[in-house]
Amino acid sequence: MTAVRPGEPGARPALPDGRYGPGADARADRKLRIAAVVLGALMAVGVGWYGWHALTGTKVSGQVIAFKAVSDQAVEIHLEVHKDPGTVAVCTLRSVDVDHNEVGRKDVRLAQHARQVDTVVTVRTTSRGETGELVSCQTAPRG
Repeated sequence: MTAVRPGEPGARPALPDGRYGPGADARADRKLRIAAVVLGALMAVGVGWYGWHALTGTKVSGQVIAFKAVSDQAVEIHLEVHKDPGTVAVCTLRSVDVDHNEVGRKDVRLAQHARQVDTVVTVRTTSRGETGELVSCQTAPRG
């Protein structure tokens, strides 16, 4: 097979510079591709970090095991809390009367270095409380 020289019969016509071969457009495309890869990698790292933090963040959960009205001014609430051993938790308890009016509320700070904490809390009330309820349990704010 013989090589065909430009201008001879059967030769392809000459193409304008930069239109199909490497040139300014190819360099711009390469820079855009690199920028897209870098931004995509940063987004993937950010989404991964957020997901890891959401899944492994310290979680606190609690439940009321039992409650008892000990007088017209107090309700005892047996509370069970599950948390990480080094975490300090704050749980909010309340008591309501027969008409579902809140008659007592108390925030309890649990700093015990244990995974499960069982405690009995006395909530003072303004009138006879009929229930003892857990409103929320969460990690205590630092500070």
